[in-house]
Amino acid sequence: MSTEDRASQQNVGEIVHALSGAGAGVLSLSVTYPLLTISTKLQSEDKNKDAQIEQKKSAKEIIKSIYAKDGLLGYYAGLESAVYGIAVTNFVYYYFYELAANSIKRVRANNQLNTLQSMATGAVAGSITAIVSNPIWIANTRMTVTKSQESTLSTIIKIIQKDGPMTLFNGLKPALILVLNPVIQYTVFEQLKNIILALQKKKNQKEVLSPLWAFVLGALGKLIATGATYPYLTLKTRLHLAGHDNVNKKSAEAGQRSEEKVTMISEALKIIKKDGVSGFYSGISYKLVQSILNAAFLFFFKEGLVMWSVRLISEMRSVISMKNKMLKIQAVKK
Repeated sequence: MSTEDRASQQNVGEIVHALSGAGAGVLSLSVTYPLLTISTKLQSEDKNKDAQIEQKKSAKEIIKSIYAKDGLLGYYAGLESAVYGIAVTNFVYYYFYELAANSIKRVRANNQLNTLQSMATGAVAGSITAIVSNPIWIANTRMTVTKSQESTLSTIIKIIQKDGPMTLFNGLKPALILVLNPVIQYTVFEQLKNIILALQKKKNQKEVLSPLWAFVLGALGKLIATGATYPYLTLKTRLHLAGHDNVNKKSAEAGQRSEEKVTMISEALKIIKKDGVSGFYSGISYKLVQSILNAAFLFFFKEGLVMWSVRLISEMRSVISMKNKMLKIQAVKK
């Protein structure tokens, strides 16, 4: 890649990063979705207290039961809403992440973010994304667990009609807490990326992160982030199902805030009472594999798509420039 291309990649617009992130998210999720289905079902199960042996047996039973009932397609239950959800989530996240990052870089006149700046950028982008995408993930969780064949939109409408519009924001508080996940992930990624680029500069190599390096760094970032935040993932999944499982409707006068707070606490206490602390880590092996692979492929595809977009834009500019020159020459001849 030329120096001009490298400069273009650093200065490429937020929309290009957002579209690349959305496309990469769809591709990576499609590859790893069966593991997400298994993990979601494990998280939503009410387990007995028989520790690890029961948990492993339960995981095998879930895998077998999905195949027995629905065949291979059963592992892709809810894929349509998940693809829609990840496309929206990644588009919003990468747009605001790049917008915030570029704003900081312009102020600092520096092309790299330090640790605190990476964390602040991730927190802003993650918070906005959590609020926008929560209804889609509510629908996805319902569709995955109930094996619904309905569309995402019809599932959302049904949830509103049956349980009320606020149900679409069940689990929003833990989702906002889970902003820590991408904050940790992208901070680790950005700082490791800075190290790699600095080493490449010393060796007089091109200062662009290759898709392969992005794959490795993305996996490392997600490993650390998922291990730290998995208990909240479990709690979030349980809360997404709360409106579906609890037909009990409280008085409309009860304050929404206190009701949500009680729900979070009661779900956490229920998990501890039935399964102990290990209940928060139900299905973590599958989630770790899925999350790490998904993140690795996400960064791999995104960096590849950004590089491809930069080259395409560069080629288009060259063609347009050549055409303009030709038109000017023709105009002079006339």
